[in-house]
Amino acid sequence: MLAIGLVLNALGIGLFCWAIFALAVYALPFFVALSIGMTALQTGTGVVAALLIGTAGGALTLVLGQIAVAVTRSLALRIAIATAFAVPAAVAGYHVVFAVSQIGVPSLAWREVFACLGAVCIGVTSWSRLMILAETRLIEPGGVVENPS
Repeated sequence: MLAIGLVLNALGIGLFCWAIFALAVYALPFFVALSIGMTALQTGTGVVAALLIGTAGGALTLVLGQIAVAVTRSLALRIAIATAFAVPAAVAGYHVVFAVSQIGVPSLAWREVFACLGAVCIGVTSWSRLMILAETRLIEPGGVVENPS
């Protein structure tokens, strides 16, 4: 029974870590959806309407961000958009890793170290997932974009 418990515990922690990394790119759209939904609820709309408005705002944020990264040609603008998505993911990753590290790490200093490392890893993962949408172009030595067709 102990072996089954250890295996299931390891699988549960692995599933939790996978969920954190898979959902990291949605931190900014979730924040936008929550903010819009709470504002709509405070202005007098019903609960269902606030949920619909918030969901639409979050989905629109995600879609527009992904389209903007995929369409724009400016590398600086791509980096700025991807960073706007990565910073909330890094903050969320910091707090998740800090909370989870309280289970097994007694030292506050080591919890901070693990939380900072987790924030960097989750932020970089979110940033790279958004930058994957950017179309890769072949560049000739003269700086002219080559037409690969």
